Amino acid sequence: MTSVLFLSVNPFETRVALREDSRLVSYRAERHRASSVVGNLYKGRVNRVLPGMQAAFVDIGLPRDAFLYVREAGGILDDFTDIFLADDGAPPLLDPVDSDISDLLRQGQEVLVQVVKDPIGTKGARLTTHVSLPGRLLVYLPNVREVGVSRRITDDEERDRLREIVTDFGQPGGWIIRTAAEGQGRTELEADRDYLLRLWRRVQDLGDKARAPSLVHRELSPILRAVRDMFRHTIQEAWVDDEESFQEVLDFLEQSDPNLVPRVKLFRQATDLMNSFGIDRELEKALRPKVWLKSGGYLVINQTEALVTIDVNTGKFVGSHSLEETVFALNLEVTGEIVRQLRLRDLGGIVVIDFIDMEEVEHRQAVYDALAEELATDPARSQLLPMSDIGLVQLTRKRTRPSLERTLSRECPYCHGSGRIKALPTVCLEIRRELLAVAAGNVGEQVSLVVHPEVSHYLQGPFRELLRELEEIHGLQIILCENPLFHQEQFEISG
Repeated sequence: MTSVLFLSVNPFETRVALREDSRLVSYRAERHRASSVVGNLYKGRVNRVLPGMQAAFVDIGLPRDAFLYVREAGGILDDFTDIFLADDGAPPLLDPVDSDISDLLRQGQEVLVQVVKDPIGTKGARLTTHVSLPGRLLVYLPNVREVGVSRRITDDEERDRLREIVTDFGQPGGWIIRTAAEGQGRTELEADRDYLLRLWRRVQDLGDKARAPSLVHRELSPILRAVRDMFRHTIQEAWVDDEESFQEVLDFLEQSDPNLVPRVKLFRQATDLMNSFGIDRELEKALRPKVWLKSGGYLVINQTEALVTIDVNTGKFVGSHSLEETVFALNLEVTGEIVRQLRLRDLGGIVVIDFIDMEEVEHRQAVYDALAEELATDPARSQLLPMSDIGLVQLTRKRTRPSLERTLSRECPYCHGSGRIKALPTVCLEIRRELLAVAAGNVGEQVSLVVHPEVSHYLQGPFRELLRELEEIHGLQIILCENPLFHQEQFEISG
């Protein structure tokens, strides 16, 4: 598989894109006026404790108070539980059911917290007291006593080798061995360990001196964060279009992974990096609800406040044998595309996939297994539920930032997010009701009716009988005017 990383930096935003086998699989855009706060450490002050919700609101200096659940204040470290349980089934450190938020926090208390989810919509940031400090190869967890290995490292011997090295550290706290650590030696792992321990000591010192609410530790810049988290040895090239950022990336890699330095290339052309490599064209498609497949079938992806729905359709794909085989072949084909779209669009929360109905139980199981296999390649944590008899699959996918759609677009001022506006006959009949109210008290009066041009054409075409009725039966004299600046649902009546 050929993988290429693209890093575009300008004074207003940082854009990161990843291609695998010439297909865009991941894209992030961070506007510098609204940078992500995920990973930042704050000394916060508890403003309110809510026993009924087992949560607390914490002031960390952002416009809205952040939210801290009881399981993030005194329970297990939820984001890494599946990694800790992957090998040995070790029990969680503390059962969150046995903890009460009132026993852990009180109003006015100062607490060191880390942001795990950006503010989204009207919701404040989500916090945890379980600090995690990521490096290139390791993640340090000061408040945990476990050692876990990334589930994407599948070789059992390699997992055991890495676990043995990290277990020998003998340092307080827990460790997560990242995917990038695969194949690395003891020296490299110990260097990453020493860096993270120094960082934690600095955080502790600043936290002790700081007054709440205040920022104690800021995550790496967007460009370095992308390099740290995404630039692995499986990536053949990394293109950077800004000289200062290019040097920043080289300096970072010289310290953390010198073998990757020759793969970093400076894009020297005057044209935009993303546009030159066709990334922008692929992004336009990623904002559309319909996704066409090579076979002629297609997906329809709709994002709502509560969940994401993905509908599978045969489209132009007619197969060559029986209907069951045709449906089975298409459902198998779409599993890879579904996971690619989840990654590319940053879709999280509850996802419901409506596969085309299959009669054979074996076919349903094969599609489910294929989807599970594709999800295993997704960096985001997900939980997959069994397929129902009617072909519905539910899954949850971890969401830490707004989706691609919410990042690059805004709510339509016409439909206000519904995706639809009133039909022309509906608007015309509303106009009729308003004009009848005018006619009831002012028979024979001349009125001016101002509408959008589309509505005007409809009133003079398919609905011309409406105006004739109002004039001949109800005695109104209507002067019809057009205003192209009107919303299609807007109209104005004046005497």
